[in-house]
Amino acid sequence: MINNSQQSKDFLYFCSKQNTVNEILRISKTFFGYLKRPDLYPELGRKIIKNIFSRNAAFQGKEKTLMWASARAISPEEAIRSLFGFEMKPFSALFPEELKAAQQKEKSCPVKMGGAAALELIFSACEYTNAKNVVETGVAYGWSSFAALLSLAPRNGMLYSSDMPYLGQNGDQYVGCVVPEKLKSNWKLFRHADKESLPKIFGEAQEFDVVHYDSDKAYEGMSWAYAQLYPRLRKGGVFISDDINDNSAFQDFCEKNDIEPTVVDFEGKFVGIFFKH
Repeated sequence: MINNSQQSKDFLYFCSKQNTVNEILRISKTFFGYLKRPDLYPELGRKIIKNIFSRNAAFQGKEKTLMWASARAISPEEAIRSLFGFEMKPFSALFPEELKAAQQKEKSCPVKMGGAAALELIFSACEYTNAKNVVETGVAYGWSSFAALLSLAPRNGMLYSSDMPYLGQNGDQYVGCVVPEKLKSNWKLFRHADKESLPKIFGEAQEFDVVHYDSDKAYEGMSWAYAQLYPRLRKGGVFISDDINDNSAFQDFCEKNDIEPTVVDFEGKFVGIFFKH
């Protein structure tokens, strides 16, 4: 007779094996997805090289930045008050109908993607700068796009977004699904990696009022994108980067360029934000 301890071990072993099989299937599906898209071959090559030669470098300086960010982090409410000079109003109060419809679209989406960003922070940055041109990297459900577009649309501004296809999930059709149809005329979505999308975006707009970074979270990817985006942010514009605690790319960039950023604690993660002076 098998005791409970043995049953538990057998169950854990089965789960471990099942997880391994699922991961192999996911990687295989993603790889063959790349093979069907020659326009994505440059990114496939970069990913192969990164995973072979510099996998651990993605988290460079993580412990250092976690301590640095923790020591200075403030709430979104404090950040909006100190940076923009007005009190934060929650989206549930500003756009109750739009928010409810967007939440329902996320709930009904069959594909799991990234969660919502700091919506009030993004919206406030666009409002404060009277933004006409905004660039973002990383879309997923489209929550950050949703926040920016609600500010941009009344001024007939434009949001330019970069986002990789979800090759392992067949989720392309759901990217940006929470964005209302009435806002999509103010939105251009580029479906490649940042290294291919950003040059195309810069070909359409040379200067931006707000930058929001939320894509490749590896040190090299963040550092490369910051160096591309920062020169195109206008003076007085707002730079926002999500998940700055994943490595020290944001901290290192700020120190190198003599920037004193604000760090925002958002749901246990850290967002970095600063004005370009």
